[in-house]
Order: sequence, then structure tokens, then C-alpha cells
Amino acid sequence: MFRKAVRGAWCVVLLLGCSRDHRTPLVVYSPHGRDLLTLFEHRFEALHPDIDVRWLDMGSQDVYDRVRSERANPQADVWFGGPSLILAQAARDSLLDCRRPNWAEAIAARGRGAGDCYFAAYETPAPFLYAEKVVKPDEAPQDWDDLFDPKWKGKLIIRDPVASGTMRAVFGYIIQRGMKQTGDTTAGFAWLRRLDGQTKVYEQNPALVSEKIARQEGLVTIWDLPDVLISRRRGMPIGYVFPKSGTVVIEDGIATVRGAKHLTAARAYVDFVGSVEMQLAAARDVYRLPARLDLPADSLPDWVKDVRRRMVVADVDWNLLAEQGPDWMRWWDQHVRGTGNGH
Repeated sequence: MFRKAVRGAWCVVLLLGCSRDHRTPLVVYSPHGRDLLTLFEHRFEALHPDIDVRWLDMGSQDVYDRVRSERANPQADVWFGGPSLILAQAARDSLLDCRRPNWAEAIAARGRGAGDCYFAAYETPAPFLYAEKVVKPDEAPQDWDDLFDPKWKGKLIIRDPVASGTMRAVFGYIIQRGMKQTGDTTAGFAWLRRLDGQTKVYEQNPALVSEKIARQEGLVTIWDLPDVLISRRRGMPIGYVFPKSGTVVIEDGIATVRGAKHLTAARAYVDFVGSVEMQLAAARDVYRLPARLDLPADSLPDWVKDVRRRMVVADVDWNLLAEQGPDWMRWWDQHVRGTGNGH
């Protein structure tokens, strides 16, 4: 729920609109989680004491659904975080306010959405995650087909892809990989059906993915690297492996919502997110892989250099995924989910 939302609600009821706080509210919808959102809230408010940042943490598909349902009366000002395939759909639906931030030229062309409607702030890899206390590094899956090893049957926890932009991107990559072999989606969906047979649960709550692996409720998953590294910093016994043949790396974007009630503040926030200072702060404090290409190498933390050295980036056709992804996920949900054991 909104940070400060409870306080704000009581102000409305008891103080006739919270008259003591005359700051401009800036509403941010984001899947980025408390660590990053709190960091940016405090830093932005320090620079803009006349603005009150309020954020709502939810999955990126949930952000899209909510922004679309609110299009006649937008409640959010900024959409902060989500793969390009979902933001591209939002742009086609005219849900985004299209404008180039002042850092647009500092990112790769692939990170700039069509019509300047959204831009990549980060790159988010999705490696394999495993329970360190019971799985040794060389015993963990090393590539995609290793997930079918019998020892992982009933031991996989997968974030529900219907609500997760990350897992939609991963599943979309698997389907595209199969298309390169056969020319159609059959091989990809067959692969996902085998994965379904190995899966214990499709987790609805993204915050529980790492926690369940740490508690050994499952032993393996596929999940966002920033969440993995933050969990490790907190002492969770989890490790990660980059798939040898390629890791899905999501262009993780930001956009202003079309019809935002606080447009000037929203645009200032987008500029702030992509600034050199905040790109480095996000890398150092909350393990975000910066999208900017002009950051001084000696300013980047060691983990960024290590990831870029070790990780092979998977070849994903993001335009195809944006066009076909929703239909693929509906098919998966209706015809693959729950069928991996022959049900």
C-alpha cells in the first residue's frame, strides 16, 4: 500500500484534507520494492521540499492494468519500473505522456521507447536463484534445460508470470527460442509445460520469492538479480547463477502517465531517476544495473563490473514479444498452467 497512505487517509477524515501539508503529492506506481522506492523518495524530497512522494509497490503487469483502468481519471503521475514489452503496450494504448528526459542520449538506442514514450533506467538480469545451504554452486542449474533435472521436481518456485513482467519476458524468450528451431510456438510451449511439471507453486507475491528459497520451501527459481543481491545483503542464504547460453536482461523503464495531475513534478522525477548521481546511488545502494553508458568506470561498484564480465545476454526480440506476448501468456494460462504432470 502507499507509504504514508494510512497517515494521509486519517488526515482527510480528521483534518479536512490534511491542511498542514501543502506540498504537491507525486504518486509513483512501481514494482521496484521498498528499498529503492524509499531511497528515491528521500533523495527527491530533499531536493524538492515542496513535493511529497507517495509510492505504490505492485507487479509491472498490475501497474499496466491499473493505469489502463484509471485512464479517464489518472491517479498515478509516474510509472517507475517495468519491461519494455509492457511499457510498449501502454504506449500503444496512449497511456503514457511522451517526452524525452534530459538523460535520453546517455542510454543505448534499444532503451528508448518508440515516440519517446518511455526510457530504460536500468537493465535487470533474471538469473537462476538457489538455496545456498543445501545446494552447492556446481550443483545448481547451469543452463535452461538443467531445470528439468529430476532432483528439482516439485522444488521450483516460479513468480506467477501473469502478474510479473520479469517472468513474462523469460517465458517469451523461451517461446522465441523454440520458434528459431521449429518456426512456430509449439516447442516453446512444450518446454514451458515441462517446466510446469517441475514447479511447486506460481508465487503471487514477488516479495516472497527469495524468502521462500531462503527458507527452503523451494530450492530453485528464476528471479530479478537486484532482489537476489539485496536479499543476500540481508543475510539470506541464497546464491545465483547466470545461464550459460544466455540470461534474459530486461530494459527496465520509466514513464510519465498521460494526464498526470502533477505533470511538472512527474517530469522532474523522471529526470532525477536517470541522473548520474541517482544511477550511481541505485547501483551502490540497491543493486540496479545502470542503463546509462557514460558513467565513469571507476565510480561503478565491483558487482556491476563482475556481472558485465560474467553474464551472456540472451537474444530476445523485444518488438515481437511486445506484439505477441499478451496472446502467448493467455495461451499459457489457459492451456499450459497445471498441465505439466499430465493433468
